[in-house]
Amino acid sequence: MSEEDLNGQISAKEDEVTRVEEDATKKRASAEAEVEGEYDPKIAAAETTLAEEEKLRDEAIEKAAEWAAKEKEKKVTAKDGSKLLGNLKSDKEKALKVNLKEIDNDEKNKLKALNGEIGKIRKEIARLEKAKAKAAKAAASE
Repeated sequence: MSEEDLNGQISAKEDEVTRVEEDATKKRASAEAEVEGEYDPKIAAAETTLAEEEKLRDEAIEKAAEWAAKEKEKKVTAKDGSKLLGNLKSDKEKALKVNLKEIDNDEKNKLKALNGEIGKIRKEIARLEKAKAKAAKAAASE
């Protein structure tokens, strides 16, 4: 194999490294959009519900004598809404973290393999150059 062919292989591998990096970037964006698409509407609904329930709770407190039973009910509902919101946010963060870690591991493995191949090709180029120099030296001494 000629040095030009080997340099062409290196260039192709480097292009593939770029493609893998771009693919990983797209996957990260897609994972984030997917998780946000799944959780953001639920979080928005939970926030809206929480805000509404807290407003109703505050009204119940103002009319404590009249609304004592309702006050207790709305405190429980607001607490549940707050807990749901916290759980949804936590689940979103965990899901995104898992997806991004998977993407990072995949990228790392692909890049490691490609860089290994590039190293082998570079060693082959060095061996060819050494053989060329040896041949040139032998030809010069004749």
